[in-house]
Amino acid sequence: MSDPACDPVIRVTAMPADANAYGDIFGGWLMGLMDMGAGLIAARYSRGRAVTVAMDGMQFHHPVKVGDEVSVYGGLRKVGRSSMTICIDAWRRHRHEEEAVKVTEAVFTFVAVDDRGRPRMIEQHAVEQGAIEQES
Repeated sequence: MSDPACDPVIRVTAMPADANAYGDIFGGWLMGLMDMGAGLIAARYSRGRAVTVAMDGMQFHHPVKVGDEVSVYGGLRKVGRSSMTICIDAWRRHRHEEEAVKVTEAVFTFVAVDDRGRPRMIEQHAVEQGAIEQES
């Protein structure tokens, strides 16, 4: 295993309700976990509501089975006036083993929004807390 380069965001056990008839976990379930993890990062850095506007580059490299531990790691990579680019990796570990394997990754774009759902500016103090790239 090559250790994830990002912070841990979510860790869960894949359950039978998340699987197809063959015991493989639905890709949509995993995508939802990744979106949730990216949303936690976006809300923390923007200090408020943020919505998903895009997800790019997702490919499934390995299956996830019922009972596997699924860990989602993520990090803020770039911040614009109201948008954020967040990289997310998902790893799986068989229940009784130590080795974890990366199963997929994706890049999410979020936009900070106000109470009416309109884009809002991300405050500078939130951006300064992380070592991230800022758009001009």
